[in-house]
Amino acid sequence: MPTLLGPPVLLRFSVELRRDLAVARSALRAEAGPLERYHVYAIIQARGRQLKVSPGSVVEVDGTAGEQGHEFTFEQVLLVEKDGGDIVAGAPFVANAKVVGVVDGESRGPKLRVFKKKRRKGFRKTRGHRSTFTRVRITDIQA
Repeated sequence: MPTLLGPPVLLRFSVELRRDLAVARSALRAEAGPLERYHVYAIIQARGRQLKVSPGSVVEVDGTAGEQGHEFTFEQVLLVEKDGGDIVAGAPFVANAKVVGVVDGESRGPKLRVFKKKRRKGFRKTRGHRSTFTRVRITDIQA
C-alpha cells in the first residue's frame, strides 16, 4: 500500500497527522475528476487463468489463439467496471458481456527445468519445456 511517506514512517506520527494526510489524499482524488478516477476494466477467464484487462492493455494467453492481426473474443467475463464506477459481477459470468482484442503475436515463456532425483538410488531424470503464449491487445469491453 504505497503512501506519501511510506508505511513505517507513517505509523510513528500522531492520529491527527494521519487524518490530515488522508484528507489531503482525498482532496487530490477529488481534483482528478470523475473521468480520470474511473476507467473501464474487466476480469476475464482465459484458458484457466483470471486476468484483469482494460482497453489498450496487452495480455498473454496460454497456447496459440489465432493468426496475427485477427480479432479474438473473450466470452467468459467475470466482472466489469464501467466508466461511472458501477460494478457488474456475474454468477459466474456476466450476461451479454465480452472483451474484444486483436492478436499481436506469439511469444515463448522461460525454459523450465524439471529435475527428479531419488536419493541413494542413482536415479536422476531431467525434463523441461517452454510454454507458448499469444499476445492479445485489448481493444474494447462490451457490457
